[in-house]
Amino acid sequence: MPDFSIEDQYCGRIAGIDEVGRGPLAGPVVAAAVILPRDDLLPAVLLNELNDSKKLSVKKRDQLHDIIMSCAEVG
Repeated sequence: MPDFSIEDQYCGRIAGIDEVGRGPLAGPVVAAAVILPRDDLLPAVLLNELNDSKKLSVKKRDQLHDIIMSCAEVG
């Protein structure tokens, strides 16, 4: 498990990124990034329930979306 010691020496922010599409540059591709606070500041529901969005129900994904948007850095 990473300890983020290098990140802590600098700005301490880490962006998680992901993409979805039909192959590299062969069709529509959507990419996104999010910066969340450190684990000790995150709502427990995110740590406990968010692992693979493809395995979530639509209802649960919508609920987690609202939580992510409330604590993510957006801009």
